[in-house]
Amino acid sequence: MVTLIASTGLAAVVSVVALTLTGGHAGAPPLEWGAGPLTVDSLPRVPYVAHRGGAREVPENSMSGLMAAFRRGTAQVLDFDTRVLRDGTPVVFHDATLNRTTFLGGEVRGLDAGEWRNVRLRPRDRLPGSWRAERPPTVAEVLDRLGGRIVLMLEAKDPHGLDRLASLIRARGLTRSVFVNTNDPEVARRVHDLGLLSQLWRSARQLRTDRPWLWRSYVDVLDVDIGARDADLTRAVRSGIPRVWAHTVVTPAQRDRALSLGCDGIITDAPGRLARHPVRVPGTVTAALGR
Repeated sequence: MVTLIASTGLAAVVSVVALTLTGGHAGAPPLEWGAGPLTVDSLPRVPYVAHRGGAREVPENSMSGLMAAFRRGTAQVLDFDTRVLRDGTPVVFHDATLNRTTFLGGEVRGLDAGEWRNVRLRPRDRLPGSWRAERPPTVAEVLDRLGGRIVLMLEAKDPHGLDRLASLIRARGLTRSVFVNTNDPEVARRVHDLGLLSQLWRSARQLRTDRPWLWRSYVDVLDVDIGARDADLTRAVRSGIPRVWAHTVVTPAQRDRALSLGCDGIITDAPGRLARHPVRVPGTVTAALGR
């Protein structure tokens, strides 16, 4: 059941120019692709990832936020979360319930695609700039609008929808352009077996006892908690997994620590802020971060 949450200050939400939620019919590549979509092979040696679009700078998991992060160019990968509606439609959303980021309440899985069109995101007052209340997009809409123009990273919050996500990615020729993220090694193995790029995130607590070398045959990115101990991050870096990226980085000092320990990607809520601060790690050049 969906319940309405009273909003104080809805009138204070300043509108910005609406960005279209659809980028053409499914399967039609955007003109910007040219000869083909960008793939992971296009990434710099140390990429920035805009976590939830850059949640300290734009409305998280929104089309306007993802588009703003794309246009600003301070991240080479855009991250977003996915949930599955009652009718199987994959949508872009983090929480299991609507309460925190929308004007409604109730479970995401209780809605169908028709009801989803009535949901409106509630931009946080603390965000810089002006943002409108907008409908959270479906996964298909984000893939159609941004797929192939930039590398994407999506977290499968509802693993039972993985086959549907795989179909959407394959239909658009994006199997080398989208990382599929999970906290479960067995789900990561399934992602790999579906022919997709697998990403496995682990918390600081999990990293204390993890044996990450066991995953190197099927994990493309190991996504490690910046709060983990130095020894645990170093063990991850030496696991043989080809990419080890640190999350969720919000300060230059955290970024520089991750790089000094050998991480080769930065997942951040504030890509613009980090881009303004030069890297201070001996032997690491600014160009390595794609700036």
